[in-house]
Amino acid sequence: MNILFTAEYDEALTNEVQGLGDVNIQGWAKGIGKLNEVALLPLVEKVEVIVTSYDDITKTVIDAAPRLKLIFCTRATPVNVDVAYAHEKGIKVLFTPGRNSDSTAELTIGLMLSIARNISFAYEQLKKGNYTGSSNTSNQAKDGLKRDVVWGVGPQSPYVVFKGMELKGRTLGIIGYGSIGRRVAAIARGFGMRILVFDPYVSNIDVDTLTTEKIGIDQLLKESDFISVHLKVSKETENFLDKAAFARMKKSAYFINCSRAAVVNEADLIEALRNKQIAGAGLDVFSTEPIPEDHPFITELDNVVITPHIAGATSDVLTNHTKMIIQELARYQKQEPLLYEYK
Repeated sequence: MNILFTAEYDEALTNEVQGLGDVNIQGWAKGIGKLNEVALLPLVEKVEVIVTSYDDITKTVIDAAPRLKLIFCTRATPVNVDVAYAHEKGIKVLFTPGRNSDSTAELTIGLMLSIARNISFAYEQLKKGNYTGSSNTSNQAKDGLKRDVVWGVGPQSPYVVFKGMELKGRTLGIIGYGSIGRRVAAIARGFGMRILVFDPYVSNIDVDTLTTEKIGIDQLLKESDFISVHLKVSKETENFLDKAAFARMKKSAYFINCSRAAVVNEADLIEALRNKQIAGAGLDVFSTEPIPEDHPFITELDNVVITPHIAGATSDVLTNHTKMIIQELARYQKQEPLLYEYK
């Protein structure tokens, strides 16, 4: 089997990858980066399988590969592959659902903790030299008292300025209860949170427990202390969270998005944060990426925690999808049913 392998992968599994057939390691897999259409054309002439992460597998690339039988994209949605044209040509398209679900769920909880407990804001102030003291400072206890490390309890002390909110006992609204949403719920239960779920495509019997309940979107927006969105982009979900949605949320609520920026009207979110219509937000995705240096999330708003689209950026994700590739291609060679075919 002749394979063009441009996807990032776990190098500890190199022997298994090489054992898949005649494997040509190129592009991102060699640390070179994404290959454009021109660079791909001379590489695909004889290949039967393309394994990619980010390269654009266009109609032109597909037509340049007359022997191509399989395109394996190591993403939850193969947005960089012309799936319709591949299917038209009888080429199977595979993907790797769930490979980064744990990674994304954990960052979601991390953003919740960071915004609720003001972790990043407190860190930033310490790094700027605020709330610090002399290296000669001593906390000696007065006679008859034990040593106390609490200091500065006035209105401008960090204990007051950065006072936050516990997750325990709070309500988390999850919009989209797929692989990631379910993992977020599982972690949140460990914090003692009540979980509300909105997802028209799952049944109550798959959701409802003592701590988790499937409800309508209006009730979720009104009752949740934290709202985390985990939606794929479609005509139905674009701008799903807009001005009207933010208006229905509690003023004390926090909004978290580690899915896709397109499911949120970013201008409406900025206004909601600017006007303190909601308490804050934790965001890993933006309408333009990389985020512009003069974006209000960076230059203006002091109630938002942002990260540069890193929810799936763990070494474990590489291990997960490398194993999925190896096992799925072994099934393909044995003509066994495929588990990750994208329809």
